[in-house]
Amino acid sequence: MAARILASVIVMGSTIIDASRSGVAHEAAQNLKRGSRGILSELEAREILGVTEKSSWEEVLKKYDTLFERNAQNGSFYLQSKVHRAKECLETAYQNTKTSA
Repeated sequence: MAARILASVIVMGSTIIDASRSGVAHEAAQNLKRGSRGILSELEAREILGVTEKSSWEEVLKKYDTLFERNAQNGSFYLQSKVHRAKECLETAYQNTKTSA
């Protein structure tokens, strides 16, 4: 029984170390600060994609495609997911702007 608990602790510890190396721990800490899980603010999304409030939706998509593909080639799933979440956030913002206009 004690051996099983010790093995679980060792496995859990190595998982935490791997997560902190990959940036997952940093993202989780940021999510806790925000008070919600995985939701970006519109400002953060714009910073990630490098667009302004005046950028058209086509410009946002062009930046998204470029950054997503660049990170796909370099093998950074973490950055790819941040870029994707940023696009999703702005997509909602642009849809809300379109319907209220």
